[in-house]
Amino acid sequence: MKKVMILSGAGLSAQSGIRTFRDHDGLWEEYDVMTVCSVQGWEADRELVTRFYNARRKDLADKRPNAAHEAIAALQKRFSGRIWNLTQNVDDLLERAGCDDVIHLHGTLRDLRCEACGHVWDIGFREQADTDTCPRCESARVRHNVVMFGESAPMYRKIYEAVGESGLFVAIGTSGQVIDIVSIAREFEHSILINPKREMYVTAFGSHERYIDEYFTEFLQTGAVEAAAPMTRMIEAYLGT
Repeated sequence: MKKVMILSGAGLSAQSGIRTFRDHDGLWEEYDVMTVCSVQGWEADRELVTRFYNARRKDLADKRPNAAHEAIAALQKRFSGRIWNLTQNVDDLLERAGCDDVIHLHGTLRDLRCEACGHVWDIGFREQADTDTCPRCESARVRHNVVMFGESAPMYRKIYEAVGESGLFVAIGTSGQVIDIVSIAREFEHSILINPKREMYVTAFGSHERYIDEYFTEFLQTGAVEAAAPMTRMIEAYLGT
């Protein structure tokens, strides 16, 4: 059975009004990333980091899924069990669009996690309060459920599972700077990159002096919303209508 692996990044939700760290006016410029998104920052100032994620959770409340979220949801419904839906995003817009099987590689913004027992639970869009305790073990050691720099991302194992089962790879709205999408694309005979601009392939070992799109068989140089319809047609053609 043919399957498709879709990996989405911040660009998927950017057109819904969710700012990204790489935007000109994005969160990178308001906060030092290692202060609010790293294990070291969390251990140094838990109150600051909690305020940061409280603000992000509040900002998410009035955002709505866009056409790209809805297209992925429609594909999952139409081709049940044949779409791997992996996202680097911590928002819930794919779920609100109707997706019921989303693999959040970097955690989820609406949830809190207990540091004592590992239990995860949904608090909606409200702030994490000083009085919050784990509903399972009642521990007060409660934190956001977003993976920070310096800690493991256990859901990354799903990337390898998806690569092993899929024949078409679709990367939408991701620059490849966090997850190396080129190395993934090399595993596929068929691949689609969706990004409004060309990005150089740069790794920890330096620049490869080639554009990322050169490693994909198809390149839709446009935003996620504008790519929703052609992406759908290409996936339908691959899976068979």
